[in-house]
Amino acid sequence: MAYTKVDPARAEDYPPNIQAILKAPSPASSYLGMEVLEVDTENLRVRLGFNAEERVCNKWGGIHGGMVAAMLDDLMAIAVGLSLEWGEISPTLEMKTSFLAAGRPGRLTGEGRTVKRGKSVVFIEAELRNEAGELVATGSSTARIVRMKGDAQVKRDGTGKS
Repeated sequence: MAYTKVDPARAEDYPPNIQAILKAPSPASSYLGMEVLEVDTENLRVRLGFNAEERVCNKWGGIHGGMVAAMLDDLMAIAVGLSLEWGEISPTLEMKTSFLAAGRPGRLTGEGRTVKRGKSVVFIEAELRNEAGELVATGSSTARIVRMKGDAQVKRDGTGKS
């Protein structure tokens, strides 16, 4: 299956994690200027855009490495989330980031993909590119699939706890 462009007006047509993001994005993702562009639910891949403003930069004008890592983390978490059901989350067990070029303010795009999903552990990869298409950073991660319980569960409308 190929990528499908995400239409926020049709949120109910997407997996639970995309529905929740479209209805109520996380404060951290909003801070990074994240936008869900395309999803491939068959191959568990996602394309995201980030509008990196000066507020995510270090004093030398480059995007802070922690912010680049957070963008990669969003890419990988959302790729994993394409296979999760309501009430499941995927906390990161470990993450590796390789910084290949300085990120600068502006539009960045990336792809996150699930490499292998087991019953309770999943392996993910992501890459982040600048406006010119140059590779800025790559990441790999291992996450655990966990079912949330009781008060910790997010409502189906993505707005808060049940």
